[in-house]
Amino acid sequence: MSLSRWPKSDRKKRSSGARGERRLGSNIAIIGGGPAGIFSALELNRLGKKNVIMFEKGHDIEKRKSPLKNGFGQCKHCSPCSIVCGWGGAGAYSDGKLTLTPDFGGFLDEYLSREELDYLIKYVDEIYLSFGADTALYGQDEQAVKEIQKRAAAADLKFIPAPIRHLGTDRCREILSRMRSYLENKITIKTLTPVEEILADKSRVTGVRAGGRVYPADYVICGPGREGSAWFYREAARLGLNMTNNPVDIGLRVEVPADILEEITDKIYESKFIYYAPSFDDRVRTFCMNPYGEVVIENNSGLITVNGHSYAGKKSKNTNFALLVSKTFTEPFKEPIAYGKYIASLANMLGGGVLVQRLGDLLAGRRSTAERINRGLVKPSLLYATPGDLSLVLPYRHLKSILEMLEALDKIIPGINSRHTLLYGVEVKFYSFRLNLSKELETEVKNLFAVGDGAGITRGLAQASATGILAARQVARRQEEEQ
Repeated sequence: MSLSRWPKSDRKKRSSGARGERRLGSNIAIIGGGPAGIFSALELNRLGKKNVIMFEKGHDIEKRKSPLKNGFGQCKHCSPCSIVCGWGGAGAYSDGKLTLTPDFGGFLDEYLSREELDYLIKYVDEIYLSFGADTALYGQDEQAVKEIQKRAAAADLKFIPAPIRHLGTDRCREILSRMRSYLENKITIKTLTPVEEILADKSRVTGVRAGGRVYPADYVICGPGREGSAWFYREAARLGLNMTNNPVDIGLRVEVPADILEEITDKIYESKFIYYAPSFDDRVRTFCMNPYGEVVIENNSGLITVNGHSYAGKKSKNTNFALLVSKTFTEPFKEPIAYGKYIASLANMLGGGVLVQRLGDLLAGRRSTAERINRGLVKPSLLYATPGDLSLVLPYRHLKSILEMLEALDKIIPGINSRHTLLYGVEVKFYSFRLNLSKELETEVKNLFAVGDGAGITRGLAQASATGILAARQVARRQEEEQ
């Protein structure tokens, strides 16, 4: 497949503007340069489609730099934030995990059969491999999986096994840079060009307005990412599109010594546990486990939240993961993203950004201090976090459910519920609305497709990439039929 042959021009200087201005009237527009948008572009190119233009609000890959990288320095509130915006999307700074299963990572199983989704995920994996992903695959030890499932069931936890390919934050950027070089001169790429408006006439898409200019397009594939989900929500409302609320995911990031979890992480890399907390019957899940990784900060449109990374080329002494409480709101509530942002703003108000607290201090009803954290057994990997009291930030219901989840996890992973365990807050996932889409991911506006995490249909690299391919194939098919 031609995808395995990309131009070796990663170090080539690029301007932040567009190439190929002759394509101003491009009839296929892609909004967002994250995994969904990139894989749309790759698939359209494979299918021989020309006149494709991509708009990305952030910097190009080699210009994405942040003072927050590796947890050092202070947030300068750069606009756009290079942690979550730019070529590669938030995935460029993620730990780069491909969860090669239909069982989690999104809702594509509601649009495709199991067989179709399995095939699509394998196809996505092959593309990542062709651009340099590590061939090592975790989660293949059947005996280890059975043992973990048995122990989890005894603690009222559901363990979901999955084959996982770990790219690593460092290697993920290399792969994305190769994809960028491969698409050089094949499509028009406009970085630092946010799309202000999706244009439509009589329920049919006609183009986009970006940088104050109108770009006509017969087809638009919109993959705004989590950071752009609030903008897409407003655009969808303006266009009169029907939407439903996804569960709102709010929680904390947990950091423990790596050796506590290495029995699991060395064999299956990421453990995906689901728990229904007894007090409120709320669903709590582990998310984005980073063995030997680091806790990091993200800037989501001015709100400072927490995340985690791990690297292929270096290891820390800690492992971190998120515990997220999922809550589905019913009528008349229609602002799930605003709700998540409000919770994050409380942490920002109290600590100027991310708060960190020892579990023992939280249980004792006192705020953590720098002195107590320094004498603890877990040394924080995120230096730019303010010791504080997370009970002043998270709703009681969420906090209670997380504490009950930690107690359950401690039954199968002794040491997780230690008083020295560090908790960082808050972690919020901004994908809390979903559009009414066809099986081809088309919205109620003809030829407008919605893809990726920002559209509320995926929650990770593999399925986000898959949505880009699915939409691109439908666009190519329609274009051929019309011609």
